Order: sequence, then structure tokens, then C-alpha cells
Amino acid sequence: MQETIQENKMGVMPEGRLLFTMAMPMVISMLVQALYNIVDSIFVGMYDPEFNYALAAVNLSFPIQSLMIALAAGTGVGVNSLLSRSLGEGNRRDANLAATNGILLYVLSYLLFAVIGGVGAPTYFGFLSDVPEIIAYGSTYVRIVTIGSFGLFCQFITERLLQATGRTIYNMYTQGLGAIINIIFDPLLIMGVGPFPEMGVAGAAIATVFGQIVGGALGIYFNLRKNVEIDLSLRGFRPDGRIIRTIYAVGIPSIIMQSITSVLTVCINRILAADPETVTAAQNVFGAYFKLQSFIFMPIFGLTNALIPIIAYNFGARKKERIFKTYLISAVTSMVYMTLGMLIFFAFPGQLLSLFSLTGQAIEIGIPALRIMGTSFLLAGFSITTVSAFQALGNGIYSMINSLCRQLVVILPAAYLLFRTFGVGALWWAFPIAEFVSVLLCLLFLARIFRTKLRDL
Repeated sequence: MQETIQENKMGVMPEGRLLFTMAMPMVISMLVQALYNIVDSIFVGMYDPEFNYALAAVNLSFPIQSLMIALAAGTGVGVNSLLSRSLGEGNRRDANLAATNGILLYVLSYLLFAVIGGVGAPTYFGFLSDVPEIIAYGSTYVRIVTIGSFGLFCQFITERLLQATGRTIYNMYTQGLGAIINIIFDPLLIMGVGPFPEMGVAGAAIATVFGQIVGGALGIYFNLRKNVEIDLSLRGFRPDGRIIRTIYAVGIPSIIMQSITSVLTVCINRILAADPETVTAAQNVFGAYFKLQSFIFMPIFGLTNALIPIIAYNFGARKKERIFKTYLISAVTSMVYMTLGMLIFFAFPGQLLSLFSLTGQAIEIGIPALRIMGTSFLLAGFSITTVSAFQALGNGIYSMINSLCRQLVVILPAAYLLFRTFGVGALWWAFPIAEFVSVLLCLLFLARIFRTKLRDL
């Protein structure tokens, strides 16, 4: 048994081939996932092209969905880090406990959001808009995606368990199938094609939930039949406080770090709401940016999702050179790719915005906005890779500090001051300013981790 664990490919395969072999299925599946996020908004924009109220409702729902994903992904980082590290150390017992206790945490997370979304949706939308149509559309959308989010949480935990043991090829199947189902049912349910009723934003939400449920069910199958390195039997299971604390020691900083995106989007939308002449157009531009940005960023998240278990495994196995090589390959790849994304935002901003049926004032505001925010991509590629390495090494607190400084301490005050002083056109400069600060912090923390954890490994 010990020999089998030591021969895991994460400890022996050449670093570049290992990273891209593990990352490619996740990159493909995340690109498909990002595509269906964009497709959602494209069809919703077509449903209400005159006023874009439906699109505004879905865009304003983004922070709630991001918060669910933050909790699911952050908990998954903690489970993944502990499970991979335990396998690297040859500790099968803790690996199994990480998996079973992780399942419990995901069940509790679902129940939390089902209650929050079911009860609090109208209050949330009333805070961001005074348009009755937007509040009604948004409340319907959020209630469906939160009460039906058991599929999302199931999909996350099953994918993280497969990822932790290096079986990322199956993640491509679970995410890809869920995304394809969503893409197929979006126009059928939103527009009412053939035998399907016209459901508008409710149809978009139902298509999303249905795709997640199918992906989660497939993930359960793969873990039970293919993931032989962990035992998911819940017979005689009891929560283990030590394991849960270890998971959240890494997971909570990651949850907070990713949740900050939700806080950021709510606050930026609230700032934009201060100008009644541009509010709907500017909020739709900001929402479109986040959907387009996800298509650029998702492959990097796929790469770093592969990076985390590789570094965690080799840290547990005390293989310093493999840690350094994996990090360097990932950082360079991320920065090259993000440069390409930046060039696309510079060259085709109008065409990108027109995908969402945006016209007139939204295009006028959006073209310079996309170009300005796109300048932050190159720096973001380095930061995303580095904070993922922090998480893999058990220093999730550094990732949290970095995100707090970038998205709260820097970007929000900068956005508010720029908006109040120079108007909506200047607000977007807060994004590259914040990414520059993030890079400086990453370099500082990277040097500290090298001195304290890696130099004498």
C-alpha cells in the first residue's frame, strides 16, 4: 500500500507534462463552463433587448452565485490540500477522513444557501435597484439557483476529490456535460422553443441547476468507481474536529478570498447606482465584463487547480525541486495566456459587448472600460498562480491578505474616489491599480515562504 502511494504520478512524472496533463481536462471543462455563463447572459439579453432589465437582474445575481462558488471552492481547497498532502505522506487514514468530512461540510453549505436565497432575494435586489422589473426577475432567478444548488455543491466536492488524487480527466466529463446541458436548455427554456414554455430568467436558472445536478451525479459515479485511493464509505461516520479544523485552516482564508469578489461586485454596483443617468448601462457593462473576464480567467483557474495538489503532494513528500519547477512553469504559462486575453480586450471591445445585446450608452461606456480593465490581466496571471501556491503550501492566510488588500483596501476606495471625482469613465482604472499592489504583496509573501518553508526543505 505504501509503495502504491509513493508511485503516484504527482511525485514522479516530469513537472511540465504532469501539470499540463492534469490541467488540460480542467482547462477545457472550465472554458465550457465559462462559455455557458456567457451564453446565459446572451440569451437573457435577447429576451429583453429594449430595456435590458432581465440582463441587469442576472448580472446583479452574480455576487450570490459567486458567494456559493467561493464557499464550495474554498472548502474544496482545504479538502484538496489535506487529502493530497496526506497521500504524499502515505497517510491513507487522514486522506479518507478529509474526503468524508468534506462531504459533510458541503451538505451544510447547501442548506445555508437554500435558506438565504429562498428568504432574502427581494431584500438583496432592493438594495441594488429601484426598478420593479429588475427586482422581480432577480428574485426569481436567485431563489431557483440557491434552492437548487445541491447539484453545484455535489459537483464541487466530487471534482475536488478526483483532482486531489490526480484524476482530473473525469472533471472534464462532469463539468463539460453539465455545461453542455445548460447551453442546450438555455434557449429552449428562456425563449420557449418547441414544446418548452417561455420562462425568461426562470428558464435560465432552471437550465443552470439542471446542468449542475447532472454534473454532480456523474461526479459521484466516477468517485465510487474510479477513485480507488480514497474510501468514501460513510458507515460509522462521525465528524472529526481535527480534520475539519485542518480543512478550514486552509479553506477559510480561501473562502474569504473568493467571497471578496462578491463584496466587490455589490459595492461597485452600489457606487454605479449613484448616477441615475448611467446606472443601468454601467451596471450592465460591469456585468458583461465579469462574464467575459471569466472566459479569460477560467483556464488559469484550471491550471492552478492542477498546481495545488501537485505542490501539496510534493511538499508532503519533501521534493523541493519539483515544487519550484511546477510553480515556474505555471506562472510563465499564466502570464503569456493573460497577455493574449489583454490583447483581445484591446482589439475587440465593441464586438464583445454586442454579444449581450448592449447598445447606445452601454457601448459608449463599455469600450474604454474593457480596454482599461484589460490592462490588469498580465499582472493578474502572476498573482493567481502565486496565491494558489500559497494555498498548496498551507499558507492560505497569505492569499486572504492579498485579496483583502487588492479588492477591499485598494480597489473600492480607488473606485469610489475616481467615480466621485472624474465620473464613471475613470472608475475602471481602480482595477489595474489594485493588481499592481497585488503583485507587490505576492513578491513579499513569496520571499517569506521561501525563507521559512522551502529553503531548508
